[in-house]
Amino acid sequence: MSPRVLIGLGVVLLIAAWAGPLPRLVPESFAAHMALHMGVVGIAVPILAAGLAPLVADHPLFRSQLALPIAVSLFDLVIVWGWHTPALHHASRTSGWMLTYEQASFAIASLLVWVLALAAPAGRRESAALAGALTLFFTSMHMTLLGALIGLAPRPIYPGHAHHSPFGLSQMADQQVGGVIMLAIGGIIYLLGGLTLVARALRRPALS
Repeated sequence: MSPRVLIGLGVVLLIAAWAGPLPRLVPESFAAHMALHMGVVGIAVPILAAGLAPLVADHPLFRSQLALPIAVSLFDLVIVWGWHTPALHHASRTSGWMLTYEQASFAIASLLVWVLALAAPAGRRESAALAGALTLFFTSMHMTLLGALIGLAPRPIYPGHAHHSPFGLSQMADQQVGGVIMLAIGGIIYLLGGLTLVARALRRPALS
């Protein structure tokens, strides 16, 4: 699939996520909030990044084999965990502007992670693939941890929400479903992306 098609598809999926029913359900349901988050960073953004990566792979920024992957990974961790602290999470579910800021920061941080992971500068495709795999593995680990903490929490982490869940779930059940969504989409997709890049790095050219 050509880069232009992937970019177009990624943009369409982002518009569908943000213009669809999920944003309207966010104030009432943590699960809807998490589904919106994962739809953006786990589905739409990776497709968009797959189209952008070949176009920017030879930019001088991508010559960094260590500093940039570490910086981008930490930036994404701060964004994701920061917005899941009770105060910021509450703000994103009670203010349209804060939800906009949250979703924009999720998309930007995730786009940086995926573009960096998928970009393969000429002359060092194997090392770039391994660096990208480490970036995705790290992201998968912190998303898996956050999803597990949310899903296995013995009490509601975000009280004051989901009392009128459109899915008919109790507050605890709604929170648990949200944690499972993060584990099933966020953790697994980033893990699969990392494994794909490792396979790319280990692949040997066929002997003639």
